[in-house]
Parts: sequence; structure tokens; C-alpha cells
Amino acid sequence: MSTTIKLIVAASSAGILLAGNASAQDLLVRIGHVSPLSGPSAHMGKDTEEGARMAVDELNAKGVTIGGKKAKFELLSEDDAGEPKQATTVAQKLVDAKVNGVIGHMNSGTTIPSSRIYSDAGIPEISPSATNPQYTMQGYKTAFRVVANDGQLGGTLGRYAVQMLKAKNIAVIDDRTAYGQGVADEFVKGATGKLASAKIVSRQYTTDKATNFSAILTTIKSTNPDLIFFGGMDAVGGPMLKQIKQLGLKVKFMGGDGICSTDLAQLAGDAIGEDNVICAEAGGVEEGKKADLVKFKANFSKKYGHEVVLNAPYAYDGVMTMVAAMQKANSAEPAKYLPELAKINHKGVTGEIAFDARGDIRDGTLTLYTYKGGKRELIAVTH
Repeated sequence: MSTTIKLIVAASSAGILLAGNASAQDLLVRIGHVSPLSGPSAHMGKDTEEGARMAVDELNAKGVTIGGKKAKFELLSEDDAGEPKQATTVAQKLVDAKVNGVIGHMNSGTTIPSSRIYSDAGIPEISPSATNPQYTMQGYKTAFRVVANDGQLGGTLGRYAVQMLKAKNIAVIDDRTAYGQGVADEFVKGATGKLASAKIVSRQYTTDKATNFSAILTTIKSTNPDLIFFGGMDAVGGPMLKQIKQLGLKVKFMGGDGICSTDLAQLAGDAIGEDNVICAEAGGVEEGKKADLVKFKANFSKKYGHEVVLNAPYAYDGVMTMVAAMQKANSAEPAKYLPELAKINHKGVTGEIAFDARGDIRDGTLTLYTYKGGKRELIAVTH
């Protein structure tokens, strides 16, 4: 081999070595995400996954640095099918994979049992949608949420039903999940408390997989209610609306964020009616501050070819808030950035994100909607 050839080979080897070293110095940040990607709420679970993935893609495109190192973000997404047992299994899987943080879970019934696993491992968890107060009342320092809880949401809906809709006799149905029962209980408190005076004429129960509601709706019909409140998800609420119409029940239908999706009109068909359904999203942005959210939704639709279903902006903000804390701490190690996350003040597309001592979002907003012409239409944003 000639001297010239040797020099070329040596130079090439050095280049490969340098490239390898540069790559080795990149910081790999693994962010876990969990939601129901199968089962009746899979469309909502996919929505949160796409919101989280959009954030990860943007962060990688920007070339974000943490502690002086270029960070490469990876989303590890798992399916809990909305089932508590499966949720704890995939939570442990993410812990074993040594993720730096978790966005999820989506349902309160899966988030609550999984939160202990993340707490024991010291891994921060931000739920984009779990609203049951118990999630943050357990005292885990790793548990956060970027939406209002059921106490705020259910209570507001209860008072709205009486004060604005003038409902006097109300029937309540819940699906017996941690979310459905929790929001229904808080609704009852709001509707029958000091600031409202409705009568609960019937309290009925179903499941999150039910499709036939004839028995409970027939019982409810005999009580002649002005309004039915449903604590559950849109996959059940849509068919329930169809059967309410079939029975000739002339009532307002109300629910929490579980039914407050862009898909509800499709699931309910012509039973959605005009101004007949009222629901609340556990979050939202006041009119003068919504430019970032409007831009996000346009970019989301362009990227995925469909509209936001419900929680994608909150999953996106969850990722961005977590990474902002890592940057402040100059570290992606959970133990090092957790204190920064607890005191963060981050401007997200869904508004200002800061947490109280429990991990609940401070000054959480609620957005009330109805449906007209098969489309979700804003009523008001409130605190």
C-alpha cells in the first residue's frame, strides 16, 4: 500500500471515529406515552399519542440542547386499552425501559394505579386528561396534570345545568369507571349544592363498554327529567343519545370532557340535535389568548390529515413542559429536573402551565361547548 493510500485510509477512519464520537455525545431522551390505542376509546388515545409525537418531532427538528448536549427525543408509546391491570403492566415496562418521563395515562382509572409505579421509580408523569381528584391527592411528587380536575369540571356543569339551563329534575348515569363516577359525583354536588337546587330523580349505572341502555333509559323516562347527565366517554355517549331519541325522551344531555369530542356528533348521528348536548373540556384558552392553539390545530390537521379529537394539545403541552423543565435543570435525569417541573411556568398552546403543591394545574380553565349542525360550538371559557 502506498503512503498516499495509507493517509487517505487513516483520514477516513478518523472521520468515522469523530462522527461516532459526536453521535455518542448526543443525549437520548426517552419519553413514554400511554393511552388506550385499542378498544372503544382508541380514537381518543390515538389523539393524545399524535399530540405527544408532534411535540417530539418538533423538538428533534429544532435541535434542542440540554446541559450543552444536543438532545435526541424518542417517544415510547404503549397501549393500556383503558384497563387498569394492563395500565400497570405497561407502566412497569416503561420504568424498565428507563424512560425520562411519561405523558399519560389518558383515563383516570388507568392513571391512578399507574402513578404509584412511576412514583416508586422517581419518574415524572404528566397526564393530559385524567381529571379524578384522587390522582394528585395521593401525595406523589411525580404526578402532574395539565387539565382541571373533576371538582372544577363536574361542579361547574352542575351549577350551569341549574342556573343557565333551568334544569330542576335531573337523571344521572355513570359508567362506574374512576373518571365517569368521579365526574358524575361532582356534578351532583354542583347541581344540588348551595348555589343550585336541582333534584336528582334517578341515579343509574352502566359500563364503559355497554351498547344497550334501554332498561336504564326506560326507568329514567318514568321520572320525567329535564336533563340527563352522563359520566363516561363518547363511545358510549353517542349510542346512548341515539337510544334516548328512539325512546322519545325530550331532554337536554350533558357530560364532561369524556364526551366532549369532535367525534361525538358522528357517534350520535342525528340524535345530537341542535343545542341539545352540553359538555365541558377540562381546559381551554380565553378568546384573546387562543392564537397559539388555533395555529397548533391547523398544524396538527396538516400533519395528520384530520382534526384534533380532544386532548392532543394537552399531550403536546405535557411534552413541551417536561422538556422545558429539563432545560432549566440542564439535565434529563428525573431526579434532577423534577424540582424544576414542580415550579415551572411554561407558556403552552393551551395557556400558562404552572402546578400547585399537589401537581394540579393552577388556575385551570374549563370550556363549555354545544353541538350545532353536527359541529362542536363554543359556549364559554370559565375558571
